[in-house]
This record gives sequence, C-alpha cells and structure tokens, in this order.
Amino acid sequence: MRRRWWAGLLGLGAYVLGPYAAVQVGNWGLVREGNRKQRKIALTFDDGPDPLSTPNVLDALAAAGMHATFFVLPERAEAHPGLIRRMLEEGHQVEAHTEVHRHAWTRTPWGTFQDVRRAVQRVAAVTGQRVTLQRPAHGAYTLGTVLGQRAAGVTGAHWSIEGRDWNRRFTSAQVRERLNDLLIPGAVTVLHDAGPGAAATLEMLPDFLADLKARGYSSVTLGKLPGAAPQGKAELKRRLFTALDDVYDRLEEVRFAGNRRDNLFRIGPHAFPLTEMTLNDGTRVRHGAKAIEFHVNNSLLVDIGPRRGVRQAPQDFRAVVHEWRHHPSFQEAEVIYCLSALSPLLKLLKFETHDLPTTDARRLQGWANVLRRAYGTQNGAQTPRLSILSRERFMELFGDRL
Repeated sequence: MRRRWWAGLLGLGAYVLGPYAAVQVGNWGLVREGNRKQRKIALTFDDGPDPLSTPNVLDALAAAGMHATFFVLPERAEAHPGLIRRMLEEGHQVEAHTEVHRHAWTRTPWGTFQDVRRAVQRVAAVTGQRVTLQRPAHGAYTLGTVLGQRAAGVTGAHWSIEGRDWNRRFTSAQVRERLNDLLIPGAVTVLHDAGPGAAATLEMLPDFLADLKARGYSSVTLGKLPGAAPQGKAELKRRLFTALDDVYDRLEEVRFAGNRRDNLFRIGPHAFPLTEMTLNDGTRVRHGAKAIEFHVNNSLLVDIGPRRGVRQAPQDFRAVVHEWRHHPSFQEAEVIYCLSALSPLLKLLKFETHDLPTTDARRLQGWANVLRRAYGTQNGAQTPRLSILSRERFMELFGDRL
C-alpha cells in the first residue's frame, strides 16, 4: 500500500506539479515577453472570435494603428471565418487557443494531449496558415499539454501582464489602470475579445490604446515583438532576480516612481544611513534625516543600456519630483540618495558622489557583481559610492521640467 501511495505521488508530481512549476509558473520553453530595448508590447486576445465584440476590438486597433495576436477557439473560428479573414487582412496574428476551454488539470492526459493537436489543426484549416503558437485555457499546463504542443509542432504562449478583464470585481477603469501601472517595454498582455472579459476590454480599449501612444508605445504581433523567444535559463534567472527586487520593495516600502513599472527608478522613504555630512550647496545632512532612497530598475537599464538610461533619467525623475511635492511619505525628505555602483552615470546627471565606508562598499559591490551575472552583463562592478542631492538642487535640475 505504501509503495502504491508513493508511486501515485510521484506520478502526480511528474504529470502536474513538475510542469506547473517549470512551465506554468517558470514559463520554461514558452514565449512570455520580449526585451526592453524598444517601447513595443504585444497585445493578445483570447476566446474569440465573437461577432458581437471582436469587430469592436478590431476597429479600436485599426483606429490606433496597432496590431495584436488573437488566440482563437476553433469552433468560433470555423463559425466566423470572415472575422478571421479580417484579422489577417489587417495585419494581426491568429494562433490557436484550445479546443475545449477547460483547465488542463480537469482533463485526462490523453484528452489534454489531443486537445492541442486538434485545436492547431482546426485553426490552421480556417486561416490557411501554419499555426506556430498555442495558448492553453487559463495558461494551465500538465505533462499532456507539454507533449501535445511538441507533437503539434507549436510553442506555448504565455503572458507577462494579465489584464484581469474577466474578473467581475474589476471595472473597465481598473483594468486600464492595472495595464498602465504594469506596462513595460516587451510586455505580453492577455485580454479577451469574447466571453466574460470582453465587456470591460471593449469599454477601456480605445482609451488604453491612446495611453500607449501618449507614452511612446506601440503594440505589435507576438511574431514581431523584439526579443520574444522561448524562455530558457538566462530568462528564468533574470525573472528570479526581478522577483527578489519585488520582495525587497515590499519589505522596504519601495515602489516604482509614479507607480509605473517602466520608470527607471524605484523609491522609498528612508532615514539617511551615513554620518553627518555637508553637501556642495551647503545643505547639512544629519544621520537619520528624512530622505528618499532610490534604486534602479535593473532589468530595464540592462536592456536599454547606460547611454539611453542617462537620456531617459531626467524624464523619469519627473515622477520623483511629483511624488516629492505631493506624496505624504516623501514631502518632508531633505535629500535624495542612492548607494550603488552606478555613481559614474549619476554623476553625469549632476549628482554629487562620496565614498562609502569600506564595509558597506564591499557588501554592495558583491551584490552588484551578482546582479551583473544574473542579467548577463560583464563582471567587475565599479566600487559603489553615495550619490546624493539636496531637495533644492534636485528640484532645480528636474523640477522645472514639469
């Protein structure tokens, strides 16, 4: 009996838990996002086409000059081939969703395996094109899903931003706000042009597309998203360290400036940690003085590079200026500072720099080298230093840009 119990547990782990951890959560081998070098994202829509809602989505995309990827249900694609034809004629990408829209964990292994193959074949028959991507219902995976995709010759497609338009507690305004807050170059978003999520999406989509344009973004198909490729070891390592940054931010009350994840800076209210000092403009900074500590958005800076980072920084500091002026957590801060190996870049932005105590410098340099390896950049981070400006000097440099 004990052997049967262990055999059953191992079988469950191999069929569900392993694929769940590696593929569904880790997205190993899936197309999940692109790189952050260009302000391009991939809008994707599931569960269509629907003649009552999909045309409105297509109209909004056409008016904005944007393109998207549609993961369609075979039965609906067969029932509405004219909508599929319109998608293709207008430059969108059409790929396979799932034949039976049920969570993979509730399906038999053979049923899940066959579902992928049949969905791919039926969608290809409607489009007249080879299907290259498949997204299972709810983004859920078992070993049957993985093997089914391999047998069908397709790659799994996941997402990096979920709009949650399907959640009845989310209004269309909340869906739009969520997308804007989480937006970052290379993102793959999931929305719905049919089913429970369509109502919220239809209402907010024109305004959200206008938001994209105002922020310098465009939406392209997944096939044209720069850097979009199956996730491997390097991508998983980057995501792990991004997740560590998120954990740190929660513990230390740090957040992206302006609550936008595409801002170069993460900020938090902190007491000044070093001994008393006098800045170049005469400002005396006491140990424990109220201050704003900022950190760099590591994954974004790595992809756009230091030169572009220096060019983008003044604009992104505008959000810091706004929060310093208006947010209760920051209004009484006397200085803004950063402890990092990026002091040469910050010096170009007129920050003054100072040496750190040896112990702090070694600790921060070790962590900087770990981050460089994690993000695939060269080893040998420069010695970390304090970069600092008084409130008055920071406002003088960046406040008049508002």
